[in-house]
Amino acid sequence: MSFHHLTQAHVPVSQLLLSKYNVPGPRYTSYPTALLFGDVDDPKRFFKDSKKSKAPLSLYFHIPFCASRCWFCGCHKLITTDSKMADVYLDYLEKEIALTLKSIDIDREVVQIHLGGGTPNFLNEDQTERLGKIIRSSFKIAADAEIGVEFDPRTLTHEKVLNYRDWGVNRASIGIQDCNPEVQQAVHRIQTTEQNLNAVSWLRSAGIQSLNLDLIYGLPYQTVESYADTLKEAISYDPDRFAVFSYAHVPWKQPAQKILEKHSLPSADLKLELLQLILETMQEHDYDYIGMDHFAKKEDPLVVAQNRKSLQRNFQGYSTHANVEICSFGISAIGQSQNVYRQNTKDLNEYYAMLDAGQLPIKKGYMLNEDDQIRRDTIMRIMCDMGLDYDKISNRWNIQFKDYFAKSLKALESFQQDGLVEIGNKAIQVTEAGRYFIRNIAMQFDAYLSQGPKGYSKTV
Repeated sequence: MSFHHLTQAHVPVSQLLLSKYNVPGPRYTSYPTALLFGDVDDPKRFFKDSKKSKAPLSLYFHIPFCASRCWFCGCHKLITTDSKMADVYLDYLEKEIALTLKSIDIDREVVQIHLGGGTPNFLNEDQTERLGKIIRSSFKIAADAEIGVEFDPRTLTHEKVLNYRDWGVNRASIGIQDCNPEVQQAVHRIQTTEQNLNAVSWLRSAGIQSLNLDLIYGLPYQTVESYADTLKEAISYDPDRFAVFSYAHVPWKQPAQKILEKHSLPSADLKLELLQLILETMQEHDYDYIGMDHFAKKEDPLVVAQNRKSLQRNFQGYSTHANVEICSFGISAIGQSQNVYRQNTKDLNEYYAMLDAGQLPIKKGYMLNEDDQIRRDTIMRIMCDMGLDYDKISNRWNIQFKDYFAKSLKALESFQQDGLVEIGNKAIQVTEAGRYFIRNIAMQFDAYLSQGPKGYSKTV
């Protein structure tokens, strides 16, 4: 079987298949997943690869503050309207950066920076400018670095956009979620079309090179008709990318989500109808399906990278940057070097206390063994390339792929019967229909699902 890129065309996905494969499973921003991270007693051990690494750097900064709580949100956030809290937080980000720089080889370029949250534009103009100065004075930023920020249009101003632009931001992601007032009322996120239009206009006029819109399906009061209107409005903003997430109802992790239960969440059948609508609408408007809820225009770097089989996946999601070390800052932030994952404490007071004591605020972590590395490579390639070349994996890891993954290949036979993969003597190719079940396919190479902790969201 040839190992080629399939030209995207609309492939109907049956409700039967959507129902069959709608099971809990990881999103594979890492392997093993963060649910398997263990307690860390010596944070410095989790930078053991970093002193000698020459890999370019990718930086993540978690800005946890939000002025109000959205009931659906699964992010780690702190609700406050006190902007002075951000001043203190920036003080401690500076401390964390200084400690981290003692633990890594700093003679490396930064090729990617991302600000997430929370709401990064919770920061006022002075705080935004200060953060930019902290970052640029601490690291060597590549001239063509990809610098992105997640924005909330409800609190965004033109001045804040210009502040971010002035210190190099060239990519933006806007949270929209749903355009219907009834849905917005139920999830406690009132966001007008005017606010959306202003945000898009300010970002485009500031020269932002890439714009992503976030949407969510599976929220209360969504119908096929109402969500068709949301998609129509969102597409009219002409973004370069879409991230259309299935709402993950995990009230045992996010207690505020229980509030949504009084509004009656959509049935599983309705969620599947909404997914079908999303797939059809995106393809009708020439957005290619990357995988894992992500769509992009054909000329977008993510699509180009996927066609070239150079697409990557990590805690930043899909990325065009390969072989980077991720250094992450702020509460709950997760970093990654070659064979190590490390996660900061999620507690703000503990974060401050650890830094005051001169300690890196790492609370959880994981060191990969060789099997983890082989499986991570395999899972990430199938998530990004929509296929696997046996010889490439075999040669890279000095294994015989078909022997090493005999159980996985056997498990994939049912996927082949359902038309989701083609299994050949030298390669596996995910079909166009199989793209929509890529998490399920990747799960067949996961050694921990049968014994590890539960609590993943549904795959569809």
